[in-house]
Amino acid sequence: MEKININEKFAMFHEHWSPRIAGEINDMHVKFAKLKGEFVWHHHEQEDEMFLVVKGTLLLKFRDRDVTVNEGEFIIVPKGIEHLPVAAEEVHVLLFEPKSTLNTGTEVNDRTVSNLQSI
Repeated sequence: MEKININEKFAMFHEHWSPRIAGEINDMHVKFAKLKGEFVWHHHEQEDEMFLVVKGTLLLKFRDRDVTVNEGEFIIVPKGIEHLPVAAEEVHVLLFEPKSTLNTGTEVNDRTVSNLQSI
């Protein structure tokens, strides 16, 4: 058992759209990610995805609407729902996902991170 200081962990990396594993609970990863700019449209066939905004403002675009997620808020994107994360300025998020979850879901491209680093 070890406590985690969120600010210290975020200070350990600078890359955007490259999640880091900060912990594990059951068969889930607790991931830290810094986001900036526009990601890619994608969905996850088997996994729900939770975005908890620690710093900044995240815009999640869906095919039928946009949702703004502010600092201190979270949103759960159900499996199968196509979404596009957008961060006008740098956003820090915590993600709670099954260990098998790829950051780009069913889309495999140059932004796919398959070998996650731990922090």
